This record gives sequence, C-alpha cells and structure tokens, in this order.
Amino acid sequence: MASKDNLLSALLSTEQQQRLQQAVGDFNPAQLTWVSGYLAGLANAGGVQATAGTAVTVDAPAAGGALTILYGTQSGNGKAVASQLQAQAEAKGLPTKLVSMADFPVKQLKKETHLAIVVSTHGEGDPPDEAEELHALLGSKRAPKLDGLKFSVLALGDSSYEFYCQTGKDFDERIAKQGGSRLLDRVDCDVDFEAAAETWRNQLVDVLAKELSAVHAPVQAGVSANTAVSATASQYDKKHPFTANLLANQKITGRDSIKDIRHVEIDLEGSGLAYRPGDSLGIWFENDVALVDELLTLLGLDGSTEVKLDDETFSLKDALISKYELTQLVPSFVKSYAESADNATLKALADDATALREFIGDRQVIDVVREHPAKLTAEQLQSSLRRITPRLYSIASSQSEVEEEVHLTVGVVRYDAFGSEHLGGASGFLAERLEEGDDVKVFIENNDHFRLPENGDTPVVMVGPGTGIAPFRAFLQEREATDADGDNWLLFGNPTFTQDFLYQTEIQRYVKSGVLSKVDLAWSRDQAHKIYVQDKIREQGAELYQWLESGAHFYVCGDASRMAKDVHEALISVVAEHGGKSQEDAEAYVTELRRAKRYQRDVY
Repeated sequence: MASKDNLLSALLSTEQQQRLQQAVGDFNPAQLTWVSGYLAGLANAGGVQATAGTAVTVDAPAAGGALTILYGTQSGNGKAVASQLQAQAEAKGLPTKLVSMADFPVKQLKKETHLAIVVSTHGEGDPPDEAEELHALLGSKRAPKLDGLKFSVLALGDSSYEFYCQTGKDFDERIAKQGGSRLLDRVDCDVDFEAAAETWRNQLVDVLAKELSAVHAPVQAGVSANTAVSATASQYDKKHPFTANLLANQKITGRDSIKDIRHVEIDLEGSGLAYRPGDSLGIWFENDVALVDELLTLLGLDGSTEVKLDDETFSLKDALISKYELTQLVPSFVKSYAESADNATLKALADDATALREFIGDRQVIDVVREHPAKLTAEQLQSSLRRITPRLYSIASSQSEVEEEVHLTVGVVRYDAFGSEHLGGASGFLAERLEEGDDVKVFIENNDHFRLPENGDTPVVMVGPGTGIAPFRAFLQEREATDADGDNWLLFGNPTFTQDFLYQTEIQRYVKSGVLSKVDLAWSRDQAHKIYVQDKIREQGAELYQWLESGAHFYVCGDASRMAKDVHEALISVVAEHGGKSQEDAEAYVTELRRAKRYQRDVY
C-alpha cells in the first residue's frame, strides 16, 4: 500500500502541499473535520475554479436562492451560533454564506432571498458595534423594500436588563415592516442560550430544506451539526474548559482607593490554548459555599438531596455551588419564587415591570429569600434559578511576552446593601475564594473585532479608563515584542493618581523606552472639577485629528453605558471642529472609521 506521503506527492505539487500546510497548520481537530467535509462537498459538486490572486468561490446558488447568515455580536456567542447554523445547512446540501454584519454591504440586503440573523443586545437595548450600520439603515427612511425576502431572527440577550433582546426585536420588526416574511417566528434567548438556539437551528434548517435547491453534496458523515469553529487550536472551549492554576492575585489599587482592582495571573501550561491581544478569557466560577448554606437553611432544604441536571446527578448543594446563578437577580426568579412561595407581595411586584426593575436593583437571590422566607422543594428552587454562565474578562497580556500564562485586570464587585456585604460572582471567586495554586476553569473567547492593525507601522490610540486598560496592556506588550514602529497613544483615567494609577511602573517604562509615544491621564477626583478621558480627547482634539488623518486606529475599552458613549460623542466633536465638518459629515467620518475597522470597541 502506498504511503500517505507518496499519495500526497502524486496528487499535489510541492507548492500546493506547502499552501495546504499553511492553510490548516493551526486548525484543531473539529476544524479539520469540518473543512474535510466541506471540501468533499465541493468535490462532489464539481469543484471550484480559482486563479492566482483571486478569491475561491463556490458554485452560484440555484434559482431557488441561497441562505445568507448574518451575525452581530460583541462577545462571540452570536458568531458561534451562526457558524453552527452554517454547518447544519451545508450538511443538508444547502447553499450558504456566513457574514459579519460589519462586513455586509447594506445595499446587498434587497437582493437576498433567505436570511438568518443572529444578533445580541448590549447596554440599554443597543446593537453590538458590528450591527450598528445595518440596524440604523433598517430603522431609517432609506430602509429598502424587502418584499421577496424570507427571514428568521435569533435574538441573544440577558433578561436581567430592561431592554431584553431589543436589537433582535428591532431587526425582526423592521424587516417585516419592509415586506419580509418570516420563515420562523423570532426566538429570544437568555444567557443560557444553547438549548433554545439549537432548537431554532434545527427547525430553520428543516424549513430551508424545503425552500432551497441543494447545490452542494452533503458533508461527510462525522461532521457534527453542533460544531462551531473554535477560537484556538486547542481541545478546550466554553463547554470543555481547561482546569488551570491561579498563579497570582495582587491588588493594584491603594488601600484608600474606592476601587478594589486585582491583577490576576493564570497558568495555561499544557492546555495548548492560544490567544491574541484583544481576546477575552472566560471564567467558570463557583458560588460562595457560605451563601449556598444560608440559602438552603432559609428554604428548609437538605443540601444532600439528589437533583438531576443535563442527565447528570448532583447533590443540591453542589448544583447550587457550580451550576446555578445566585449573584445576578433576574425578573424570572422573582416571578417564579412568588408563585412557589405563594407570596402576595412578590406576585404584585412581578406584575409591575417598573417596580420589579427597581426592586431587583442591587439585590441578589439571597436578599429576596431573606426578605420573603418560604419553604420550597428542591425542584421548585431549581426551576426558579437561571443556569450559571461564565464571565468574560479582557485579556491583559500578550503571549509574546508571558508565553503560557494569561493575565487579567479584575475589578472586584463589592458593596453593602440590605444589611450585608455583597460580592460579584466571578470577581468574588477570583479575589476572595481562590488561593494561589487553586484550580480555575477557563477558556479563550476570540474577538476578531478588537485587533491591532496588521501593519506595525500604523499608529494606534487607546482609550481605556479603569479596568478598560486591560487589553491595552496586551497591545503594548505585543507592540514591544514585535518591534512595531507605529506610534502608540494611551488615554487612561481613574479617580486619583496616588491610589488608582494601574500599571504605573509599566507605563512609565514604556514611555521611557519609546513604546508609548504619548500618554494622557484623567483623574476625576484629584481636583474640584472632574476630568474624564472624554475631556482629554477634546483637549487634545487637534492632535488626535492629525493622528486619524495619518491613518491611526482608535480603540475604546470599558464601561458601555456612559464612558463609551461620551467618548464617541467627543470623537465626533473633535472631527467636526478640527476637520471643519458639519455634524452630519463628522458622524459619517466616524462611521467610515468603524467600517474600515479603524474604530474598534470592547465595551461592557
């Protein structure tokens, strides 16, 4: 029997072999399996035609149309679901294309025949950055007529926010208003979205199989319809996290600071996990055992009671520690608990949306039970709680510098309310309950929408107050390690210079070495008049506009609700004033920066 190498040499030229190795050299097993099936489908369909320097294209869709899958996401969940949908559709032989909303030509919309939209919602009902342009178009007078379009929307959101899944609702309503007809009704998904998303995908593919003409052969057996392209070349992901060790947990704010911010280092040795500056680290955390014990006591429950979860059996106590959300209170818990406890006060509250939102405020699950004690069964408690979800933290290191480590900048959520101290779920776990050497389950969340420019000569402007400095520490490590020649400008802010200058020594070293060309610092409480990073942007407006005109990339990381919006408005005002533009033209200039991926945000 001929060896694999001999067969490869017989089938491919040396140049083709080299290109193949370069193309798949960093693919993980799931990616290789998917690609092998995809290529087999192309081969059975007659192959592809390509010439040097041109993009490879598949056969044009048949007269029955094709499915375009658009995703808009900030954290990456939307892209994962969209990729899963594409895999399922292609396994059925359906012609598809998968496109980020940021890369989708809006004029193309009226030419589409079948459209699947997967989109998340952020802040106060805001679309993710990559969805903003399309979202705005559909809500404007320029929205195209879409009479021939058949569509379905999967909306991702978080029910703890008032405007739950609002962006998905907007897309669904606006497309229908313009004449589009629904293939399936919109599905709204909470943070534990996997099951609902899988049902939507399965139903949509079944409907599309009747709608579209199959132009590709089915993907080879063995390709899982639920396989999403991984962000890394590792076997570990969100569903199969790596058990890492905590190396360090150091407080980096002063003893008199109003903030408790930690520098956290985690060991990834042996994981194969790889990340790039701009990516996030997912942390699967555990709830405080003392909090769980109190909850069980108040509800009159035995922690050793066996409960079922995903076809597995756990003790109720273990399930509450690692499987259910206790620190983020959502309306569904209040409503469910009110019914189980037969509590008239809570029932009335649950019927008043405004009052319910106000009640939730700073409360956690334990506060509701303390204020309205009742006796529940284990099943009643389970049915009222939301499944725990990992927290994502912007990575504060470059592997070019730290190799098999990953660093985070974690703001500890800690506050007094309703007579007791409250801690955030993940931040309390990392800061208070983990000791050096303890285990923590982690995964990498890829973020291709927050990347350094490929050309190291390109100047960058980084706006990162508070813990928003995290990815820019990674950026600076990477720029230094790769000897990038582009200028780097950091704008950082926090309450005070003496207590809150995060990574001060490192920043001073980067200034001294020339890695940092310019630094502007905004201390909000060091003087009578509060100064924020957006004030520094306006103050340095003339120079900032020159940087932008010279091709600089502009980055923002941090609070989405106020800071990011204020910075956005400041950026527009700078362009208007120093570019001699009208408000409308300045907004168009900033929109073009975003379209060209020169204005990127990582906000939360």
